[in-house]
Amino acid sequence: MARVEIHGMQVAAKYAAFIEAKVLPGTGVSSEAFWAGLSKLAHEFGPENRALLEEREEIQQQIDAWHLERKGQDHDAVAYKSFLQEIGYLVPEGDDFQIETQNVDPEIATVPGPQLVVPITNARYALNAANARWGSLYDALYGTDALGDAPSAGDYDDKRGAKVVAAAKAHLDEAVPFDGIAWADVTGFDFRKGVFVAVSGENSAPLMDGGQFVGITEDLSELLFKKNGLHLRVVINPSSVVGKSDPAGIADVIVESAVSAIMDCEDSVACVDAEDKVLAYSNWLGLMKGNLEASFEKGGKTVTRKLNDDLTFNTPKGKKVVLKGRALLWIRNVGHLMSNPTVLDRDGNEIMEGLLDALTTVLIAKHDLQRDSGNSVHGSVYIVKPKMHGPNEVAFADRIFDAVEEILDLPPHTVKIGIMDEERRTSVNLKECIRAAKSRVAFINTGFLDRTGDEIHTSMEAGPFLRKDDIKAQEWIGAYEALNVDIGLECGLKGKAQIGKGMWAMPDMMEAMLEQKIGHPQSGATCAWVPSPTAATLHALHYHKVDVLARQDELKAGGRRASVDGILAIPLADGANWSEEDIQREVENNAQGILGYVVRWVDMGIGCSKVPDINNVGLMEDRATCRISAQHLANWLHHEVVGQQEVMAAFQKMAAVVDRQNADDPDYKPMAPGFEGVAFQAACDLVFKGRAQPSGYTEPVLHARRLELKAT
Repeated sequence: MARVEIHGMQVAAKYAAFIEAKVLPGTGVSSEAFWAGLSKLAHEFGPENRALLEEREEIQQQIDAWHLERKGQDHDAVAYKSFLQEIGYLVPEGDDFQIETQNVDPEIATVPGPQLVVPITNARYALNAANARWGSLYDALYGTDALGDAPSAGDYDDKRGAKVVAAAKAHLDEAVPFDGIAWADVTGFDFRKGVFVAVSGENSAPLMDGGQFVGITEDLSELLFKKNGLHLRVVINPSSVVGKSDPAGIADVIVESAVSAIMDCEDSVACVDAEDKVLAYSNWLGLMKGNLEASFEKGGKTVTRKLNDDLTFNTPKGKKVVLKGRALLWIRNVGHLMSNPTVLDRDGNEIMEGLLDALTTVLIAKHDLQRDSGNSVHGSVYIVKPKMHGPNEVAFADRIFDAVEEILDLPPHTVKIGIMDEERRTSVNLKECIRAAKSRVAFINTGFLDRTGDEIHTSMEAGPFLRKDDIKAQEWIGAYEALNVDIGLECGLKGKAQIGKGMWAMPDMMEAMLEQKIGHPQSGATCAWVPSPTAATLHALHYHKVDVLARQDELKAGGRRASVDGILAIPLADGANWSEEDIQREVENNAQGILGYVVRWVDMGIGCSKVPDINNVGLMEDRATCRISAQHLANWLHHEVVGQQEVMAAFQKMAAVVDRQNADDPDYKPMAPGFEGVAFQAACDLVFKGRAQPSGYTEPVLHARRLELKAT
């Protein structure tokens, strides 16, 4: 890798050229200020970063020793909690406080709705997510199994179309009802005595809530309504395929869907060197400048996608209202764990990747801050910071962004951060984690998969864990999900920050999502992750049904529903009596999931994709899903639920299964029958060396194996 020396650092020439030629011009930041600032972060914050990682290991060793000393004894929950307090794992909870975050955009502060997470390295996906602010309800219902059956290939099906229209209008009757006329019977719209009404033959009726009508387009082709802060656009086009058979000429219902989206530099990407990092930063730069484009082949034609424009409507009072055409964008930096070879410090060590992300992504965001109609109308930059362990690590992140703001000449607390509640030391100390960033926190969320991976690794020596599906039903997960919302509300996040819930991982199962995911807004969460723009449109219907802000008031009035004691309940398989078939099925399920993900990560550099599971159900997989499977197998190996030979046999058997599942991909390299490829070895490392991985993370193994492959 070609390098240049700058401020005592050895910088990849590709990254240096990108910063100098593409990023710095137009920001008002000088080359000297940027590189001096990066050197400061590397040499002043780098050692503290590494010390925090050493603290993680020391605490883990103490927890391991505690469990080993009591091996064979019943778990003493009281003594265990006291021990965690003694070693500083569980810190005292301080006095009540309210967060002080200011200048937060409404999409974060006051508008509950779906949230997308996409790999920033894929420009097309990034654009799709940014443009997923608006989605066709007709398309979402027609093209999925949301109404009970999936569409068949071929031309437009009139019967299916009629079913879709009926379902959409039934939803409008619930979300935007007229007083006495059903949407299915509407033949037109009018203003009578200054009031917007629906017309049905000789009858007319106003809305039950007249304030729900927001406006109309200049050409009268769209009506704009609002429900629980989210907008709905009713499209009038009597000449369209659908509109010509509709009594009111309604051609579609466009739903405000993904009000926010996370552009991911972390779990859903495979960024291991300067080439990868520059690709990620380039796409973020395009989004922040507003000029990102992606071209691709579709239906034999080249299609170019770019960011959607804003929308303008005329209000009933004759004023203009402008609505954003794009989701409010977060950028997820990496956590504190990994270093990256893009930049070497004065001692020749890779600098910590989180420091590189922090300065680079915020510098790029300065382009947005200087635009009239960009991402943030309140002059803020939104950074999701994942995988932090406890308040000290959150406080460290807060100080990193203090330094970044100083380097880039930004007002204090321009950078808002999202705290991912996905490690147990953060869950049990959440209130103090929020306090550590109380002037910039704008998001907390729960994530079952990473959280479970950390649960298993933290308690590795306590005993064998339950099967993965059974872990979800245990006390700790319910306590974790409830306490996250309760503490968020207690700390004043309502009206200032998002409280989020995790991903629906089955993008082809929208009927099930519509049945189940309403639980997230009902839980008081103002956003929840979805795997696609289509899923965002369908999940938005839940926020029409549930007034989340009112629900938060109810929950806050009731106080906390769970305690740290519940979170500390370890989901061990005490007394489980599994058959050999049960064990084999669980091992093979884990092995297949790991292989299906890792082979794409290592061989193709794909950090997130829809991967078929052992039953050929497509699941959205990223490093979090890989972490839980790898740690689960490592746990069972360690406690001799299964042996090494059995696990290797499962890996080899499942490699052939994964090969068959990917047989139609011309870029795929089969793992069987040789089992000598780098990807297969990486999957084995994640399990057979799983206990030794820091916090059970997959990144060290995956990065090393991907770099090994790229070197060849």
